[in-house]
Amino acid sequence: MSSKDRGAKRILLRSGKSPYDVVSVEDALHRDVIATNSGNLIFSDAAHKILQTQGTEVVSNGISAEVAAAGRINEEYDAFVVPLANAFRPSFESGLRRLTRLITRLRIPVVVLGVGAQTGVSYNPTRLQRIEPAVRGFVSAVLDRSASIGVRGEFTEQYLKDMGFRDVEVIGCPSLFMYGRQLAVHKRAVALTPESRIAINGSHSAVRTQGLDRIIDRTHERYPRLRFIGQNLSDARQLHWRDLSDPNAQVTAMPTHPDHPMYREDKVRVYVDPATWIDDLRSFDFSFGSRIHGNIAALLAGTPATVLCGDSRTLELCRYFDIPHRRLDKVVKDPESADPARLYEDADFTKLVGGHAERFERFTSFLDKNGLENTFTHGDGGAAFEERMRSLSFPAGVRPWNDTDMASLTSRFTWLHTRINELSVDNAQLKRDLARTRTGTKATAKLTPATPTPSVYRRARRAVGRPIRRALQSGRD
Repeated sequence: MSSKDRGAKRILLRSGKSPYDVVSVEDALHRDVIATNSGNLIFSDAAHKILQTQGTEVVSNGISAEVAAAGRINEEYDAFVVPLANAFRPSFESGLRRLTRLITRLRIPVVVLGVGAQTGVSYNPTRLQRIEPAVRGFVSAVLDRSASIGVRGEFTEQYLKDMGFRDVEVIGCPSLFMYGRQLAVHKRAVALTPESRIAINGSHSAVRTQGLDRIIDRTHERYPRLRFIGQNLSDARQLHWRDLSDPNAQVTAMPTHPDHPMYREDKVRVYVDPATWIDDLRSFDFSFGSRIHGNIAALLAGTPATVLCGDSRTLELCRYFDIPHRRLDKVVKDPESADPARLYEDADFTKLVGGHAERFERFTSFLDKNGLENTFTHGDGGAAFEERMRSLSFPAGVRPWNDTDMASLTSRFTWLHTRINELSVDNAQLKRDLARTRTGTKATAKLTPATPTPSVYRRARRAVGRPIRRALQSGRD
């Protein structure tokens, strides 16, 4: 029975997981519910809350873009909503094409929230020329199914308009509208001191090639209560499993690497749920670094933040929302200018807070134009969402595996034991299947050439996945 027959509106939301899904750290890393970057959950959770009204059900699709699912989506849902970040970049071209193939087979509205193009801070689109056909195909498919496409900021708007698209609206990112038209960010301290609680964040590329490592090291020396908050899946796996199999492990200057002093000092975290991430940041005095959603998480917590912009995706979003920011390429030349105390002193949140209501109205106007209700205008203001979230117990931030006490080891080895039991069951079933296959093969061998059957070992390896092998390998260090 379709959603139209039931009378309830159902929205399929592209997101790694529903905000209500409580997943253990081990399962979150195994399933990659953060879609390689926990910042994705900040804006997908916000979109889920915003779109949930009394007459609307929001369902997460888990980032899948399977063309074969188009018929079922058309039958079961009234709209497909796609919150995106820097999707217009060369490394996401194949993902963009997969998403386009799905969208072209949908007969329901498709609404994109806050997509961005990624290039340098100079806004030069040259590096994006190769992916222009993929971008054109995606935007055309979306605009065939919606009134307009929502983009992050000025650069992406001009980028699409230069291609000839006109129905382009700058709406920022849904993450900053998690609490509606209200956004309260205040400096709780007159000035920062060496005893201030400071959060710093950054990407591997910013550390490896843009000089952020020098800022991290300098801040670590001056502020004993500093904490680094990583976002990548590889960061989390390095913390929880000491897994160094990812190419990112080559960046030893990253605080999430086991060789870094901040790792050894337990001054690093990665969050697999925005709820715990935002809640932890409420107790900090300041946040800064190159991660846009790492600092948006702080702003949502009411904690002052400054973004060190290393590319167009962060710069255009900071300009649109009036988030305090500096260009990373400039501050690395003058490390003193990136001292948290100085950034905190210079940060002015007047325009960010004062202009928020107007930006919120622009965002909800975009939703109205595309036939989507929002909880702040048409619902309870997110009360039911928040009440349900408070009833759930999410795992704490992922910490470095430095402990040797039983409490630290129990969750890891319990999960590994469960996976091994599952493997044993799967292996027994594979053996039975293999025995039946061999019996059938012998009976028909003279008539039909036998089809090669994968060995039990190879099929079992696929069944158990990578985490156990990673954990066992990391245990040899």
